[in-house]
Amino acid sequence: MSTVYDFEAQRIDGSRAPLADYRGQVLLIVNTASACGFTPQFGGLEELHQRYAAQGLQVLGFPCNQFGAQDPGSNEEIGAFCTRNYGVSFPMMSKIDVNGAEAHPLYKWLTAEAPGLLGTKGIKWNFTKFLVGKDGAVIKRYAPQDAPASLAKDIEKALAA
Repeated sequence: MSTVYDFEAQRIDGSRAPLADYRGQVLLIVNTASACGFTPQFGGLEELHQRYAAQGLQVLGFPCNQFGAQDPGSNEEIGAFCTRNYGVSFPMMSKIDVNGAEAHPLYKWLTAEAPGLLGTKGIKWNFTKFLVGKDGAVIKRYAPQDAPASLAKDIEKALAA
């Protein structure tokens, strides 16, 4: 059985990001976009990061341009946007695909572990969120419209486990 720690990503600056580096932490993995109606959720995600990072939460943002071409910029432009507009200090990864043949292996695994409504595996839109426990297993999948603040109780429970 795989865990999140079996995967590797690439940070927005191009450096390697083995997810095993986050072993023992609770992860909130989110596919993001800079020009989406849900983009203001960056603020809420940063609030969660600030509130729970010391207790072991890591928010990981994965920019994606597959939904309405709402993140067409370069990794450098995306990183600057997130910092400038939302003060994002949690790790942002390089832009990836989350659906289709070119989907990042992490997202293939996440969607298989936590299917969406009616068992659908694909990501429907930007800001779909996955909560992963300290053991590296997916706890829950959240819809794009689920505000980050609404995840607080689940995050607290995962941190306490």
